[in-house]
Amino acid sequence: MAKAGDLLDVPALGMQIVFLRTAAETDGEVLEYEVIGRPRGFPAQRHVHPLQSERHEVVSGRLRVSMGGRDRVLTAGESLVIPAGTSHRHYADGPEEGRVRVKLEPALRTEELLERLADLSREGGITRRGYLRPTAAARIIHDFPDEGRAARPPAAVQRAFARTVLSVAGVAERSGREYVFVDEWDVDAPAHPVFAALADSTTYPDWWNAVYKDVEVDGPLAVGQVSKQHFQGRLPYDLRTTSRIVHLDSPRVVEADVEGDLRGHGIWTLTPIDSGGTHVRFDWRVIADRTLLKILTPVLRPALRWNHNWAIARAMEGLEPYARRRHAREQPTKEQPTQSADPSG
Repeated sequence: MAKAGDLLDVPALGMQIVFLRTAAETDGEVLEYEVIGRPRGFPAQRHVHPLQSERHEVVSGRLRVSMGGRDRVLTAGESLVIPAGTSHRHYADGPEEGRVRVKLEPALRTEELLERLADLSREGGITRRGYLRPTAAARIIHDFPDEGRAARPPAAVQRAFARTVLSVAGVAERSGREYVFVDEWDVDAPAHPVFAALADSTTYPDWWNAVYKDVEVDGPLAVGQVSKQHFQGRLPYDLRTTSRIVHLDSPRVVEADVEGDLRGHGIWTLTPIDSGGTHVRFDWRVIADRTLLKILTPVLRPALRWNHNWAIARAMEGLEPYARRRHAREQPTKEQPTQSADPSG
């Protein structure tokens, strides 16, 4: 239970909260606290407190309040009361951080809500931009209906969303989230340049650029090398993973463990074929660990498989021309002897 002087750190929302008067100290009549920082994400969006009036007094900085079709900018010493049930939005006006004293009447369970947000910030339940992840949002809607909600969509729609997400989340926790994919195709290029492209993930944004946005590695290609990937498929979410090479056999096999938004194990196996090309096989065993994927796995498994198939199709499109170009660059031209030319010309 919070008491006067307690501080909550909520870095995911860009703010700290210092309690001044708590529900226990005022018999539930008032909750008063100061918000320090520059709040971002969902607290800065339009919302409603159905049963509480809300008074904002600026201690330092500037606060813009949007209410009833009008905006007002409050500076140090100025205050404004927002009646219960009024749709409004408030956020820092200008680049500097601020300090705003907030008074809610009655207190209800807002202390508990604020403490929940601090917990979610520590546990990764809030995105870097300050928005609740789906399960966290559903639980907030379900657990704190009287303390606040988004101004849109209607409250009934938000409650239905929460019930659905929490129901599906329960199913997801009880069901497997593992996917097993096996993809095979032939590439009209020798094994060495194909292996070089697949083993060196920093090349992925060059030839698999419809999927991979960015890749960073911690050292030269070798067993134990760690790389960080940022990628996106056709579904509306980005994924970030960290891969560690656990087996490397050039130009035949590269094997890696993956952690992050996806957790799994991948193996690229290359086999030369009679035409001079290379047969590629990708074995990918993955567990969807990201909260949204956990929730959607039971009901959208076909869509997630479709997303994987789309990504592999982009690999098929990009790998062969990249490997052929790489092979061509590695071959000496007719004018070039196979030994190094005299640099003096």
